[in-house]
Amino acid sequence: MSNWLRYILLFAVVVFLQVTVGNSIHLFGVAIPFLYIYFLVRLPLSLSVNWVMTLAFLLGLTIDTFCNTPGMHALSCVVLAVLRKPVLNLYTPRGEDYIEATPSIRSFGMSLYVRYTLTLSFCFCLTLFLIESLSFLNVGRLSLRVFASTILTFLMILGMDSLTRSGREKRL
Repeated sequence: MSNWLRYILLFAVVVFLQVTVGNSIHLFGVAIPFLYIYFLVRLPLSLSVNWVMTLAFLLGLTIDTFCNTPGMHALSCVVLAVLRKPVLNLYTPRGEDYIEATPSIRSFGMSLYVRYTLTLSFCFCLTLFLIESLSFLNVGRLSLRVFASTILTFLMILGMDSLTRSGREKRL
């Protein structure tokens, strides 16, 4: 039961951080940190895809409600939820070794966690900004926004992960 409470608290914290801090940061008018995807990155891999997609939709819908964006964040979060395990399978040749792990630097190691998080951040930002622009008229600006937001989101997730380490995580 304490794990559920921990994830409910994490959900509330990341939504609060995104709404209060994340939405007011726009570096050079292009880079926006999406702090709330840390919740989806951090969910245990043993959780079924249906639960992850449901939680992702609720998280995205909550952010959409506060940001007045009609479904953009919800769709991007669901895409991220679907891509979690395929992205991890892309980087790990071992099949079932990670099934009980909770993704973090401590459980995955720095190299795997960086590749995993960076890929998911890129997929999320690409999906969100493609939905937002709905065109390829200004590909340069779209690419700049995707890459800058990916890097900023990735760095924020690494910082948040280093703050939320727990000693009970299973090491791969």
